[in-house]
Amino acid sequence: MARIERIREAVTGSVDLEYVRQKTEAGWKLVAMEWRREIATDAAQESVIMEEIPYGLRVAPDCSRLEEDPQERTVLLQMMELIVQDYSITLVASELNKRSLRTRSGGLWTPVSVFNMLPRLIEVGPHIFSSDDWESRRDRLLKMV
Repeated sequence: MARIERIREAVTGSVDLEYVRQKTEAGWKLVAMEWRREIATDAAQESVIMEEIPYGLRVAPDCSRLEEDPQERTVLLQMMELIVQDYSITLVASELNKRSLRTRSGGLWTPVSVFNMLPRLIEVGPHIFSSDDWESRRDRLLKMV
């Protein structure tokens, strides 16, 4: 099998037909071409802020607001319950995986992914702790202890 040699040249001026002919005669074959130009942009386009949707929320069907995602809310509640029971982050990840709860991307929970959720748990904690669902969970947890 023949060995293939490749070179990449930065173009500083325009490329004429004579240059392409010389390269072809030397045995080179053109395999790619990249074009680039500057375009005018609107200031409004440059100020667009891209932000990840917080875990536990999703874009509403009308695309005008965020609403709770029931599956992710379940994961947040389970995570909060395990942390309140003083499980280590490693055990929290393991328990979530045993309960077939997955990350937003569908992957398994790892100690790092659980750790990265802690700021979000702190953010939604007051909402979770004031819910009726948490009241019943708290009573059940107190009976366990």
